[in-house]
Amino acid sequence: MLSRVADSIYWLNRYVERAENVARFIDVNLNLLLDTPVGTDQQWEPLIVTTGDRDQFIEHYGEPSAENVLRFLTFDRNSYNSILSCVRAARENARSVREIISSEVWEQVNSFYLMVEEAAKAEAELDLFNFYPQVKLASHLFSGVMDSTMSHNEGWHFGRMGRLLERADKTARILDVKYYILLPSVNYIGTPLDDLQWIALLKSASAYEMYRKSHKRISPEGVTAFLLLDREFPRSIQYCLLQAETSLHQISNTSLGNCQLNSERTLGRLRASLEYSTLEDIMGQGLHEFLDDLQNKLNQIDSAVHQDFVALPGGQAAP
Repeated sequence: MLSRVADSIYWLNRYVERAENVARFIDVNLNLLLDTPVGTDQQWEPLIVTTGDRDQFIEHYGEPSAENVLRFLTFDRNSYNSILSCVRAARENARSVREIISSEVWEQVNSFYLMVEEAAKAEAELDLFNFYPQVKLASHLFSGVMDSTMSHNEGWHFGRMGRLLERADKTARILDVKYYILLPSVNYIGTPLDDLQWIALLKSASAYEMYRKSHKRISPEGVTAFLLLDREFPRSIQYCLLQAETSLHQISNTSLGNCQLNSERTLGRLRASLEYSTLEDIMGQGLHEFLDDLQNKLNQIDSAVHQDFVALPGGQAAP
């Protein structure tokens, strides 16, 4: 497979997954503000801080009000992480590999793009509480269509790996927002407000029902362990790393545990570190610090994948 094709399929999936997760990210705050008596504009700035876009946002918008943050993360064409920008980038990547992906995959990406473009044109009258679930559904349809209409060869594994690494990163960020930022004060810990926020967090990851089937009550420790360490729930970080590692070894044609590439070692090291960690270990380090370090390591994996499969010899960047 050409490195250009592999890279396009990888980023096609990352951008679709990123659009979905940004929608989830905003949805958390929107639903929290409905039930939270202390919800003010100050709860919107953390979303920009956590996505790493604060400097760009302040430069273009200044005040982090609810209206400004929603516009920046949803329809701003100059924001690399806005839903509109992600879907446009996904469509461009899909267009460049139309001869590789199935026609059904292309049609779904194109439909997704047109839906978001139409929403952007009608932004003033848009029902945001209906729009973000539509974004999540469109992403689910894309994943399902890709899995059921494409051969599960190298290209499919590149796409699957990109989707899973993006999902792990965004699950970590959503957890980080709740634990480190969204709770207005330590005085709210253990109160009904705290419980509402943990429930909203689980729902934002489509994890509420699966969590309740395996846990008797909502607790910070239980939710954190479920989203970090559960090996069966498809949005947990542990599950994402396990499956991404499987796809990586399918691409490199090496068995699990036999690492020949830097990307295999980098991903395997992080997966093993998480697999042998306990919740007590994580909390002892500090959850925010742990998640921040996890996000840095996920970026390192992405860079290693690029170097192993996409970068040109001699360290030159691919087009």
